Amino acid sequence: MSGFEFVFSLFGLILGLALAEGLGGLARALKASHRVRIGWPTALLGLFVSCDVVTFWMYGWAVREAIPISWPVLFGGFLITALYFVAASLVFPDDPEEWSGLDAHFDKHRRKVIGAVMLCNVALLAAVIALGAMPGLDARNAVVTWSFFPVAALAIAAKDRRAVIGCLLWLIALYPLSAVWH
Repeated sequence: MSGFEFVFSLFGLILGLALAEGLGGLARALKASHRVRIGWPTALLGLFVSCDVVTFWMYGWAVREAIPISWPVLFGGFLITALYFVAASLVFPDDPEEWSGLDAHFDKHRRKVIGAVMLCNVALLAAVIALGAMPGLDARNAVVTWSFFPVAALAIAAKDRRAVIGCLLWLIALYPLSAVWH
């Protein structure tokens, strides 16, 4: 077993659980959809968290050769992946039928969810910079990497749900954009 396989066995497990938690919440909400309205805000928040978890997983693979095996790396990775798990678990309520619509649940938890994902991205960017792979300041990185932070901060600070939805749409659009813009 390589060092990367050892380290990522922990990270991959927690990231997989985060995805499963988000999908489980979606499944519970869909089962209760005859009694509760899911709404676009919650659906977009779930898609945003899922895309970011998968992207974090991909970054892990990209820097696999540079990841040292140490207690700080394992514990730091645990903290980041644990934040993803908590964020994913807050997207949907445990019992959707307790809510008349999930927009109220979204309003209550979206700042925590987006904040946790933003914190994970700050930690990821810091780690990538520490490993010597700092993203450049070309047009692609200005849009794909650096626009993430102010837009996520705006989504956290905004009081108007429409502004938050606009931010989420922008943030979600960054994932396929990064895949096709090389």
